[in-house]
Amino acid sequence: MKVAFQMDPINGIDIEADSSFRLAEEAQARGHELFYYTPDKLSFSEGRIVAKGWPLTVRRKLGDHFSLGDEQSANLADFDVVWLRQDPPFDMFYITSTHLLQRLAPDTLVVNDPFWVRNFPEKLLVLDYPDLIPPTAIARDLDAIKAFRDRHGDVILKPLFGNGGAGIFHLPPSDRNLASLHELFTGCSREPLIVQKYLPEIAEGDKRVVLVDGTPVGAINRIPAEGETRSNLHVGGRPDKTGLSGRDLEICDRIGHLLQKRGQIFVGIDVIGGFLTEINVTSPTGIQELERFDGVNVAEGIWEAVERRCDA
Repeated sequence: MKVAFQMDPINGIDIEADSSFRLAEEAQARGHELFYYTPDKLSFSEGRIVAKGWPLTVRRKLGDHFSLGDEQSANLADFDVVWLRQDPPFDMFYITSTHLLQRLAPDTLVVNDPFWVRNFPEKLLVLDYPDLIPPTAIARDLDAIKAFRDRHGDVILKPLFGNGGAGIFHLPPSDRNLASLHELFTGCSREPLIVQKYLPEIAEGDKRVVLVDGTPVGAINRIPAEGETRSNLHVGGRPDKTGLSGRDLEICDRIGHLLQKRGQIFVGIDVIGGFLTEINVTSPTGIQELERFDGVNVAEGIWEAVERRCDA
């Protein structure tokens, strides 16, 4: 098949951790033809969805992990699969790309389905499952946020459409910075904030469960660095081997059918202390760590799901 990757610049990725690289590597091993472009090179031109990019070859060699062919302008309708793999922030630039890629259906499969990527914001989709998530409020109004904190005392405050652990604050009852942080956030953005009851189990790890076409295939535990609340790997969290608990399977059973039905083939959910905190559909990560811990070729399973959909 002809496969295009819409992703962040490939030269700067960590080939030992990057999920997009692993997906490209597996696609190449399966005989698929690769094309790569960055999201700023996507455009609509007189009825066509076009991307300026390069034929791509990847290899697992540090410092020399890819080669590009001659730059060309490609009609994405000529491809069998387009991967929507750039990282958030989930801003209007990102949202616009989902509108453009959506126009490729039904002849070209876009993974994950961009219509539902746009309509499944990671910190909002979880609101459909109130019994699975910690106490949560979404507001821009400071009084509403203060009232939530008064009820729960120890809270986490973060931007609603943030990513990668940026802007996450743990505010215990003794912390007096809430109003100041609210002023900072609202001065920089018009977006609401999300505030959740603090889960002390975060010290034991933030579990990333990977689902393929709605089915859980494994999990890794991300342990925060000493003195840190955030468990994100690129801010010092470390991955650790773990398994799927009964609670994890219960959560996956509740959400899996919806994800499968809506074309969300590769999804990573976050579970802390048995509570679902996020459903990551934009550019999930974690498959390389999971493959190393469990010896399961997750990328192969993802590609099998993609190929089934293309053959259907």
